[in-house]
Amino acid sequence: MTEPKPTTRTPATPWVLQEEKSGTRALATTGRIALWSVVALAAVTGVRSWFWPNEPAPAPPVTVDQKPTYPVQDAQAVASRFAYSYLTWDETDPDQRAKALARDMPKDTDTSAGWNAKGQQTVLLAQPGEVDELGGKRARVHVDVLVSSPGEPSKDKKKAPAPAERKWVGLEVPVLYTSGRIVVTSEPGIVGVPTSGPSVTDQTTAQSDVELSAQTQSTMETFFTEYAKGEADSVTAPGASVPPLPSGITFQGLQSWNVDQGKGSDRVGTAVVRWQIGAAELEQTYRVELTRVASAAAERWQVAEVHGGTY
Repeated sequence: MTEPKPTTRTPATPWVLQEEKSGTRALATTGRIALWSVVALAAVTGVRSWFWPNEPAPAPPVTVDQKPTYPVQDAQAVASRFAYSYLTWDETDPDQRAKALARDMPKDTDTSAGWNAKGQQTVLLAQPGEVDELGGKRARVHVDVLVSSPGEPSKDKKKAPAPAERKWVGLEVPVLYTSGRIVVTSEPGIVGVPTSGPSVTDQTTAQSDVELSAQTQSTMETFFTEYAKGEADSVTAPGASVPPLPSGITFQGLQSWNVDQGKGSDRVGTAVVRWQIGAAELEQTYRVELTRVASAAAERWQVAEVHGGTY
C-alpha cells in the first residue's frame, strides 16, 4: 500500500507597504485642513450661532430732507409790500402808486389800471397771514391792512374837518413763483376781516395754594412796584434777568395773586395787576415763576421769570 505524499504548502507572501499615490495624498491633506478649519471657526464664532443665528442689526432709519414746497416767507413779503402800494393812493400824484406796483407785477403790466386816480388813502400797517398753495407754483396770500382815510370836510367852514378814519381791511393777493422770485399775477381782492375769534373750550384753572399765596403777597407787590420803575433786578432771584417796562407806567395795585398747588423750590402763580398809563388805567394778567432762595440767616421767595397772559 502506497503511502500518501506529504503536502507541500507555498509560504504566503508577506505584507508589503505600498506608497500612496500623489492624488490620494493631496486629497487627504485637503480634508484634514478643512476639518481643522471647521474646528477653528467653531471656536471663534461658537457652535450655537450656527443653529440660532443672531438677529441682523436693524437698518438705520431713512432720513428725508424735508424742504418747503413753496417760498412762503418770500410770498408774504411780496404780498405785504404790494398791499401797501395797492391800497395807498393820492390823486395829486397818481404815478407814484403805479411805479410802486410795477416792482411786484409782471413786466409791461398796466399798473395804473383799476383805479380812477381820485381820492387819498394811506396804509399804516400791512400784516401778512395765511398762504394758500394752489398748485402750479401759484398761491393766494392773505394780508391784513390798516388804512387811514381823510375825514369828510365840514360843511361849516368854521369847523375843523372830521378826523381821519382808520380801519382794518383784508386783501387777498394772487402770486406766482417764477424765475426765482414771487410776482403778483393779477388784481387782488378786498375781503372782510373777522370781527371776533372762534369759540374755545373753557380753560382749566389750577387750584390755589392759599397759604403760599398769602405768604408771598407782599413779595409780588414789591416786585411789580420796582418792575414799573425799571428796577426789577433789585428784587429778583440771583441770576434772573427781567427786562424793565417802558417808561410812563405806574403800578396801581395787585388785584389778585394766586400760587398754583405744587411742591418744591420752584412754583408758579397768576397775578392780576392794575397799571396807570397816562390818564388811563389798564388791568393785565401775568404768570410769575417764584424760586426759594436760602441764605445762612433765612430763606425767602423771589421772582425768577415773568410772562404776560394766563399760561
